[in-house]
Amino acid sequence: LSPCTDGSASPCGLAVPQPVADSCNEPCVRQCPDSTVVIYPPPVVVTFPGPILSTFPQQSVVGSMGVPEVGAGVGGSVGGGLGGSFG
Repeated sequence: LSPCTDGSASPCGLAVPQPVADSCNEPCVRQCPDSTVVIYPPPVVVTFPGPILSTFPQQSVVGSMGVPEVGAGVGGSVGGGLGGSFG
């Protein structure tokens, strides 16, 4: 693990929050109703099975635990040096 991902202070003096990730991927199978056809002559009923549709929906959640702390001597600007100050 690198110092920037294990929750300890980074080389910049910032406390880095622990990343959190969760994902779910479950198969979903659904069968559609059968189709019926009448053929003449002679009258015959033929039943065709409905199609089976399969999908694999996926959900992902990514975030972090805690709030990063800005230590003294980092520059004093809000944003931790990531592109300027806010406000």
